[in-house]
Amino acid sequence: MEPTSTSGVTTENNGVAHKAGFVNIVGNPNVGKSTLMNQLVGERISIATFKAQTTRHRIMGIVNTDDMQIVFSDTPGVLKPNYKLQESMLAFSESALADADVLLYVTDVVENPEKNRSFLDKVSKMSVPVLLLINKIDQTDQKTLGGIVEQWHALLPNAEILPISAKNKFGIDMLLKRVKELLPDSPPYFDKEQLTDKPARFFVSEIIREKILLYYDKEIPYSVEVRVEEFKEKEKSIHIRAIIYVERDSQKGIIIGHQGQALKRVSTEARRSLERFFDKSIYLETYVKVDKDWRNSDRELDSFGYHPE
Repeated sequence: MEPTSTSGVTTENNGVAHKAGFVNIVGNPNVGKSTLMNQLVGERISIATFKAQTTRHRIMGIVNTDDMQIVFSDTPGVLKPNYKLQESMLAFSESALADADVLLYVTDVVENPEKNRSFLDKVSKMSVPVLLLINKIDQTDQKTLGGIVEQWHALLPNAEILPISAKNKFGIDMLLKRVKELLPDSPPYFDKEQLTDKPARFFVSEIIREKILLYYDKEIPYSVEVRVEEFKEKEKSIHIRAIIYVERDSQKGIIIGHQGQALKRVSTEARRSLERFFDKSIYLETYVKVDKDWRNSDRELDSFGYHPE
């Protein structure tokens, strides 16, 4: 993933060196990476639910000041792949190790430090600064936290350990301050007005998928992908047509529900969230189609944007 540098921008701003860099967030599923991403960026860039594997792509959120640009990256949770979609998700996380100027490794107070040891070994060998963030500290006491810190220090002795609570914004200001201190001198990588590397259609599909994660159980949300077929934007409104893909006919029936009520609920809640996101009236049409075994199809994964460049 190679960004295009902003041309004609010097590294000096009134005698102050300009700082810029990639600050990449990695870790196991459900430790709070997306919540942290949104807090750091100050905008709702990543969807965040209580379910694991919510994030499937690498998503950049860009924070700009006159003398600084931080390119934060949210990544999928690290896991042992069971099918090709998960292999692509893991590749997004591994790409974040390759181009990081600062790495944020997120864990939480209940995670086993030995989980996904092979990925952790890669983190331990990195030459860039690594900040180990112990999230959800509001769910434990000081004594227990001390033991957790000792365990992680033994595994990553070169990492700087910071306890945080992303949900409650505890430690976020301290973390941002430390990140700014660690950024290298560099011109900006993206235009200073840019907030993310993703297009509007991406966020439409993510918001619809978020509602499916929230309102359906078991395997259904993980068998779903959303493609935006039409996005027509006017001054005060946007017309959107989206296709929800599932792998089996039985899943299609569950998504639609009795007399279409389940799909109507998803569409209504998605429309409300989209109106808040775009600050415009949204006209949303949703349809459901079966695409058998799309999670194991290279062709389909390419079409859904799951193969890192």
